[in-house]
Amino acid sequence: MAVQNPRASILRARVLHTPRDPFSDEAALDCHENGAVAFQDGEIIATGDFAEVSGRHPDADVIDERDAFLLPGLVDTHVHWPQLGVIGAMGLELLDWLRTRTLPEEVKLADLGYARPLARDFIHGLAANGTTTALVFGTHFPEAQDVFFEAAAESGLRIASGLVVSDRDLLPELRTTAAEAHDAALSLGRRWHGHGRLRYAVTPRFSISCSEEMLDSCGAVAAELDGSLVTSHLNENRDEVEAVLDLFEEADDYLATYERHGLVGPATVMAHNVHATDDELARMASAGTSVAHCPSSNGFLGSGIFPMRRHLDTRVGFGLGTDVGAGTGLSVLKEGLLAYLGQMVVSDPIRLTPAHLLWLATRAGAQVLGLGDTVGDLSPGRAADMLLLRAPEGSTLAATLARVESPDHALGALITLAREDSVAGTWVAGERVYPRM
Repeated sequence: MAVQNPRASILRARVLHTPRDPFSDEAALDCHENGAVAFQDGEIIATGDFAEVSGRHPDADVIDERDAFLLPGLVDTHVHWPQLGVIGAMGLELLDWLRTRTLPEEVKLADLGYARPLARDFIHGLAANGTTTALVFGTHFPEAQDVFFEAAAESGLRIASGLVVSDRDLLPELRTTAAEAHDAALSLGRRWHGHGRLRYAVTPRFSISCSEEMLDSCGAVAAELDGSLVTSHLNENRDEVEAVLDLFEEADDYLATYERHGLVGPATVMAHNVHATDDELARMASAGTSVAHCPSSNGFLGSGIFPMRRHLDTRVGFGLGTDVGAGTGLSVLKEGLLAYLGQMVVSDPIRLTPAHLLWLATRAGAQVLGLGDTVGDLSPGRAADMLLLRAPEGSTLAATLARVESPDHALGALITLAREDSVAGTWVAGERVYPRM
């Protein structure tokens, strides 16, 4: 006997999403004040006004959240799970911050008694902030990375991650050989890549800490794991860029240190790219390589302001990354606000609208991670990855929302003020992953 599909569900709320690119379409924001999203078997089957959606699916179970806002699940394109404990380590630029605060913290993950609860807390933090998809920088320890994948698989979130590899210029505990890194990464990838909603991400830490041999081994792993991502850091800090060029004397620029090992292509996501050259941007556009824009981290470490207009002009795709622990929390919405602030004060400002910021927090990030056909907006056919936001009673957000005059104004208030205490629910493929019921 054929198994019948479960009955459809309708989530009734004030619906906001950006199925079109606001950088090219001024009418990209799709709003339904008395809206609804119907979903079945993990997929969205209708989005629109409640009367229309419920009329088309009269037998669906209705989840009535009409006082709340329904958005697509958020997408974090760059965040470090081992660095949750160093959020707020102030007063340092990148290389000193790594040496004195971050790398000593990451050594602790050799102890699985430390790593396991950290992994669970981190995954919980993603869901509690409305993040349904994330590209997560991993740990240097294979056993701890295995523990992280276990927690990610159990959560139901869409997670790409991988073993971080380095063979120089880090604490000795965080170094390995190229051969050992290759074998450990391939073992993890074969176990977890494609397991449920997980993917493997080949992860050289950055060129400063990776020899030519290590980068070559990363290219080999990427070639052997079909559909895997590649992620690392690029042009984050001026001192970092200078150090890379000192180490790789034959390289004309930072990007070239990855290119020569087959690590630059459409499955590559490079974090930061604050100090990119014009030639690097042109080559990235040609290769289809994307960028994780991490505004809070860029400010926290004094790295600089992301050259958004140059990326737009050269058609290099980018989404938002929280970049914990230099980043100041796991809220992708907050990164949207900080991206807005940064672009307002550059010499040639881009006046981002709430629609631009929602796009960057959702659909743009999905495209960066190669999931543009799966998630990122609430159109029929997408996976039912959703975020429900409700203003806490008596909050500034509640007071502001009581006085907004348009959906655009409401979305601006949510991006400015809604944080973890406003997340009323997070769904992945139609399954509620926060709070679990």
